[in-house]
Amino acid sequence: MVSGPAREGHERHEGHDERRKEGRDQGHDEQRDEGHDEGHDERRGKDRPGPEHPPRILIVGGGYVGMYAALRLQRKLRRGEAQVMVVDPEPYMTYQPFLPEAAAGSISPRHVVVPLRRTLDKCEVVIGEAVAISHAKRTATIKTLATKEEGTGAVHISYDELILAPGSISRTLPVPGLAEYGIGFKTVEEAIGLRNHVLEQLDIASSTRDPDVRDAALTFVFVGGGYAGVEALAELEDMARYASRYYHNLQPDDLKFILVEASGRILPEVGEEMGRYAIRELRGRNIDVRLETRLQSCENRVAVLSDGARFPTRTVVWTTGVKPHPVLAATDLPLDQRGRLKCTAALRVDGVEHAWAAGDAAAVPDLTADEPGKECAPNAQHAVRQAKVLARNVLASLRGDGLEDYKHKYVGSVASLGFHKGVAHVYGKKLKGYPAWFMHRAYHLSRVPTFNRKARVLSEWILSGLFKREIVSLGSLENPRAEFELAADTGRHPEAS
Repeated sequence: MVSGPAREGHERHEGHDERRKEGRDQGHDEQRDEGHDEGHDERRGKDRPGPEHPPRILIVGGGYVGMYAALRLQRKLRRGEAQVMVVDPEPYMTYQPFLPEAAAGSISPRHVVVPLRRTLDKCEVVIGEAVAISHAKRTATIKTLATKEEGTGAVHISYDELILAPGSISRTLPVPGLAEYGIGFKTVEEAIGLRNHVLEQLDIASSTRDPDVRDAALTFVFVGGGYAGVEALAELEDMARYASRYYHNLQPDDLKFILVEASGRILPEVGEEMGRYAIRELRGRNIDVRLETRLQSCENRVAVLSDGARFPTRTVVWTTGVKPHPVLAATDLPLDQRGRLKCTAALRVDGVEHAWAAGDAAAVPDLTADEPGKECAPNAQHAVRQAKVLARNVLASLRGDGLEDYKHKYVGSVASLGFHKGVAHVYGKKLKGYPAWFMHRAYHLSRVPTFNRKARVLSEWILSGLFKREIVSLGSLENPRAEFELAADTGRHPEAS
């Protein structure tokens, strides 16, 4: 499917809407007879969308908003009513709440992702990255996997309706050494890479005779006390201390885990009381929680904190929040001060026709808030619900019907603190320990897309309760050609010595 958009290289003229009303150009049939695919998008710009050329809905991003909106559109669109195209750099959607469990080995990595092509079988899926969008010309500039091989540069894809949902990227700060030694925790690749890294540190600590190397290998610093940081720390601490029992010269107490948070609390989404409980729970597991503290440097593998503490460490995990995707700045659409798209309650880009947005990329007014001017929080709970309203409004716009405002009162949050441990604040009720952990799993199992993934995740949870935890490191997967390159260079198998 990538080759189709790659051939479509011509921009849509600015008079597209006017020509849609006037009708089809007389030269259309002659152009079709010529059979030149290369001019397809240019001809679309000249032709009125109809049975042969239905309007194109371009969805930039295949995450929560993009995938759920496309899924609803393919179910509700009539035959020939519109064409849906989804553009994303990855061929899958990642269910991020399961990343901590994937890192801990409770869920297989392939089960925390949802394949876009199989799920969106009635949509055209393009694996590529949107680098610029000219809404005035109704054109998106896309770099696909083929553009580099072909040497032709980015391709231009025209559209009639635009849904911008590229999500967000990790927000970093100019901390010395962070770019060289920091590890993120936003993608499944980062989660599995971190798991392999932690287990590798146990191998280093077990085999070294240098006490300084051992201490640095067994010290793990997590920066950020939100969902990602706390859940990743809690799950990996559980996994690492369990794994240490299989090393003859390591004890669980040898491991040192440190959580660094710039504010005075962690997990603000679950409320102050549950946040304090989470701190007590973590500290009771010998985890060093440092509030109102910042990471000042991690150069030379030494984490220097703002309170003066210094920790030689080989592991610094950065989870201090996100920022809007860079493609938003490469559009001609209105942005707010934080770089997000200004949107109405109907999820339409403010003051712009045929452009829609939701999720992390959009500043959407919260109609349920008591405070005027408040916006919806950029979280999965809002994103999934916004996607459904957005899809309905795009359909309504195509059919000339009225639009619906997005309105959803935040029901609360749940967070895992490791195996059989958690906190929750849902519908005004506060839970902790096993009930909160069970609610966390039940809620996210109900929200993960497709029955296929629900069944696979549930079966893995059942099996993990019957058998021991997996503690195998597959770090070699990150450089799969290393063994072959070594064999080719030396002329013998590396294990033959």
